[in-house]
Parts: sequence; structure tokens; C-alpha cells
Amino acid sequence: MHTMWKGTISFGLVNIPVKMHAATENKDIKLRQLHKKCKTPIKYEKTCPYCEEEVKSEDIVKAYEYAKDKFVILDEKELEALQKEQTDKAVEIIDFVKLSDIDPIYFEKSYYLSPNEGGSKAYGLLRNALKDTKKIGVAKMMIRSKEQLAVIRVYANTLVVETIHYPDEVRDVKEVPNVPAKVDTVKKELDTAKMLIEQLTTKFDPEKYTDDYRTALLELIEEKKNKKQTTTVTAEGKPGPGFESNLMDALQASLNRAKKDHPKTKNTKRKSTTKKQTTS
Repeated sequence: MHTMWKGTISFGLVNIPVKMHAATENKDIKLRQLHKKCKTPIKYEKTCPYCEEEVKSEDIVKAYEYAKDKFVILDEKELEALQKEQTDKAVEIIDFVKLSDIDPIYFEKSYYLSPNEGGSKAYGLLRNALKDTKKIGVAKMMIRSKEQLAVIRVYANTLVVETIHYPDEVRDVKEVPNVPAKVDTVKKELDTAKMLIEQLTTKFDPEKYTDDYRTALLELIEEKKNKKQTTTVTAEGKPGPGFESNLMDALQASLNRAKKDHPKTKNTKRKSTTKKQTTS
């Protein structure tokens, strides 16, 4: 499993050298955009609308727009210095709370923690302490150039870091439109709804839930592959002969390409006529 971060988790005077690994993966099917006419992948370029020219990576600077069309330019070295200052700090558990105290709306992404060299004993100590007290630790840490609020908990005998949103990142529910403050419910309807909930209540089993859309999309892709409904792009980025819709078009295109790549040279052989002169 790929290590994406190394550091130290501490609580009190206990320091735990750890490695962090992504606990989840995105299995969305990524679809490319092709030019409808020739089936070539679309190319996206960074351009400057003022200079009307393509901009290379080395010519791009970062800035913060504090007002409409007004920017504060931030130097790359300044940003790196701030990030390094936070990254070099040990991740300290600030508080311990109950998992039930945190509403799921705050949770963002999960990471597994494994002990780094010499950290197994301290790792086990924190894991057992969290298990016995049924608590989770709250900490702040730098992940991918952002200071994250996070909780550390036990999942299947492994320490897990869950990044959570800061309070100002969660929008105020009062901004949600058309939410009724109070609705009078008929008792019979409410009792029936409760009975339905009880009837459908079961133990959560994540294995029973599948992504039906992703499965259907993969089956459709496989079906099109088997029927040879595919297109090919050459190394130069131009579509190969597979993109023509029928055999005749493919043959004609191949013939035209062959004529272009290997033009027929006129063989102008000099006809030498040997005249036998007879001397009388």
C-alpha cells in the first residue's frame, strides 16, 4: 500500500512514528472527451486571454483574489515555507471525544495509519486506550498543502485518520431554502411511517450495496468492445484506420494514406537504341 505521508502522532508524552495510507479509492469510470468528427481526444491548453497565447507551467504564479479582479500574488517560496513549518510539527492529539458527538456532515476522507520503525508498541498502546475508553482523538495535521482538522479512531484493529471540515466550512442550515419550520402530522400517518421504518430496519452490511450504474456502464463498454465498436488513436494523436464507420471507408482511407506516404515514382528509363552502322 502506497505511503502518502510520514510523521509522528503524539498524545501527552507518547510519540508514535506512523505512515499514512489512503483508506478509500475512487472507482468512478472516467470518460474521455473526443472530437465527434475524427474521434481524437480533445486537448486542453492553458491560455492567457489578455496576451492571447499559450502559457507554460513555469510562467504561472499563484494569487488570491480578495476583490473582483484584484489579486495578492503569493510567491512559491513563501507558500513552501509556510507548509514546511506546519508539516515539520508532530501531529498532536488536542482532545478526546465520543464519536457520537460529531455529526457525519463534518467527515471528509479516511486514511489508514500504520506504525513506522520502532512505533509498534506506542501504536498498540493508543489503539487499546481508544478501544477501552470508546473515545476518538481530535488533532490538526498538514495533508497535501492544507492544514486539516482530523480525528483518530480505531477501525478493524487499525488506527484511522478521518479528516473533518472546520465549522466555517459547513454551510449554515438556515440558508437551505423552503425548509418548513413545523409540520402538523396526522398520528395515524406517523404511526404507519414508524411501522414501515421498523419493518425495513436491519443490521448494516456494506457488502450488500453495489454501484449498479458503474456495473451497467462497464457491461456496456465490454459489449461495445466485443462488437468491435471501438476507435484507435495513433501515437501522433491522429485517429487510426479503426475509426471509419465501414469497411469500404477503411479500405479507401488506407489506400489514400499509402499513396500519400509512398508516392509512385515515374520510372523514366532512358531508351537507348543501338544503331548498328554498317560501313560499306
